[in-house]
Amino acid sequence: VQLQASGGGLGQAGGSLSLSCSASGLVFSSNFMGWFRQAPGKEREFVTAIGSSGVKKYNENSVKGRFAISRDNAKNTAYLQMNSLKPEDTAVYYCEAGRIRSIIAAIPTTPTEYEYWGQGTLVTVSS
Repeated sequence: VQLQASGGGLGQAGGSLSLSCSASGLVFSSNFMGWFRQAPGKEREFVTAIGSSGVKKYNENSVKGRFAISRDNAKNTAYLQMNSLKPEDTAVYYCEAGRIRSIIAAIPTTPTEYEYWGQGTLVTVSS
């Protein structure tokens, strides 16, 4: 299984960046897709995640109204649109995939609930 995150870079406060996560080696539509981030000296934290069909989503409070996750199952790709960026959004962003074991399963929000993760892409937001 490979998850390849891309699209990171330097953004300005108030600006936007888009991330992509291309997956291979798994049945993409059978997995939750999540984005986590890790800032220097901090633990990895949940950002947002999406269910199989793209309808079910869950966002961490600090990104609600600013970040939007989406997916294209035909392209085996998940996306993260980040708007109204803040310097505190600076981190390495990781996409993760977790198998959906039940149709009523809640969206996982902890790293241990995901089986696969990519190498991460750095997002730096300047003030």
